[in-house]
Amino acid sequence: MAVQTEDGYLLTLQRISNGRSALRGYNGPPVFLQHGLFQGGDTWFLNSVDESLGFILADHGFDVWVGNVRGTRWSRKHITLSEHERAFWDWSWQDLTQYDLAAMLSYVQTETNSKVLYIGHSQGTIMALAAFTMPDMVKMVEAAALLCPISYLDHISSNFVLRAVSMHLDQMLSSLGIHQLNFRSKIGVEIMDLLCDGHVDCGNLLGAITGDNCCFNASRVEYYLEYEPHSSSTKNLHHLFQMIRKGTFAKYDFGWWENLKHYHSLHPPEFNLGDIPESLPLWIGYGGNDALADLTDLKRTIKELKSKPEQLYIESYGHVDFVFSAKAKDDVYGDLIRFLRSRGRSTSY
Repeated sequence: MAVQTEDGYLLTLQRISNGRSALRGYNGPPVFLQHGLFQGGDTWFLNSVDESLGFILADHGFDVWVGNVRGTRWSRKHITLSEHERAFWDWSWQDLTQYDLAAMLSYVQTETNSKVLYIGHSQGTIMALAAFTMPDMVKMVEAAALLCPISYLDHISSNFVLRAVSMHLDQMLSSLGIHQLNFRSKIGVEIMDLLCDGHVDCGNLLGAITGDNCCFNASRVEYYLEYEPHSSSTKNLHHLFQMIRKGTFAKYDFGWWENLKHYHSLHPPEFNLGDIPESLPLWIGYGGNDALADLTDLKRTIKELKSKPEQLYIESYGHVDFVFSAKAKDDVYGDLIRFLRSRGRSTSY
């Protein structure tokens, strides 16, 4: 089904309203799944039916809704723009929050006449934490589970990402007029080669980017690559790199003069995590080997929240283990589903 954003993008939402063996007596509330950077909604279904969170939630009776932000393979249309135009790619995660997430959550709430249980991974948690500071958006959410949550990035330890930041890859791409970041394209492959060449050990590329993942099924890599990575925008990369360089959780920095036009201040406003209502139940899953969602940054995030979220820490887990681990069903999803059931509103058949 297609959802139109306020700024004209047409997004695809997928839905699984009944699992193959939904548990009797439990008619679960809507659960919204939001993917991470360079991923699409398919990320929740790329393991087997018994190991993928999307399928598992449906089999436990939840009404599963799957988001796909602009630029992904499933959401590449606009009411006036072509994906080949520069303007189509003029956005960052700030816009994914303000427009995409707002439109998708509103659609799900309207269709189900219910508040939504939110699950996000990586960039899906950046979007969520920013959204939850906004009264009009947080009121649509019953509770939220954040996998590898990110709001601050100044302690990131990913060798690959730090190399890209030090090279000013974001500014380089903008100067070259490259506005779509597509690692499947010829230039995308050349960028990867440039980053790896003599500086980063890319023999284990996933590990170089995300940190060591204990339980990722490497035998399925070729299958995963049939679906991922999806495209994102150079502007989105630039916004994330701003966060790394400045240590802030703030809106996009256009520069002083443009900031004055957009924000009426010289500097972009920061998202205040203290504005997230204490009444919103939060669950956080994070790992000790995550090179993107660093423990120091996460502790800062938790400290700034009014509420004390439930936490699941797995020392051996890396950034993608929470989505792709062959063991996540036992290590993570059982506790996650327990949280959702305790917070979600359900009815009997």
